Amino acid sequence: MNEALSPLELTVVVLAVVILGLIIWMAVIGTRLKKLRKQYVTAMGETGVANLEDVLVEVKQQLADQKEQLTQHSNAQQSLLKALSETRGKVAVHRYNAFADQGSDLSFSLAIINDSQDGIVLSGLHSREDTYVYAKPLEKGNSPYPLTPEEKKAVNLALQQA
Repeated sequence: MNEALSPLELTVVVLAVVILGLIIWMAVIGTRLKKLRKQYVTAMGETGVANLEDVLVEVKQQLADQKEQLTQHSNAQQSLLKALSETRGKVAVHRYNAFADQGSDLSFSLAIINDSQDGIVLSGLHSREDTYVYAKPLEKGNSPYPLTPEEKKAVNLALQQA
């Protein structure tokens, strides 16, 4: 009735404990692997590609394409801003009485200019018998023809517009 284990029994017990430990360890590793596989499938999505390197190369190419499109859009925006500033968008009218002894404020000066002060000034002089219309070009706020004080006022009114 010797309670001592024989070397063979002791070896069997030790191997059983080792095997039980390995089974537990494999279960833990299997759980971690399942979690990792789930994360991998989530990250890969429905790309149809099983290789992570291919996905990264595709993402890098898409990023480069988007940067190129952004550059193109920025250039287009600059072109549009330049074209917008060159449009003849500022308009002002100054009405006045060209001849003090007759009529009322039927004469006018109309300025149509852009941000660079390029454009045109139209002046209409109304008298009892006739109306005369004159056009004078503007470049950088100046005209090769002398501007009347009324025309200058129309240009200044146009420049004051936002």
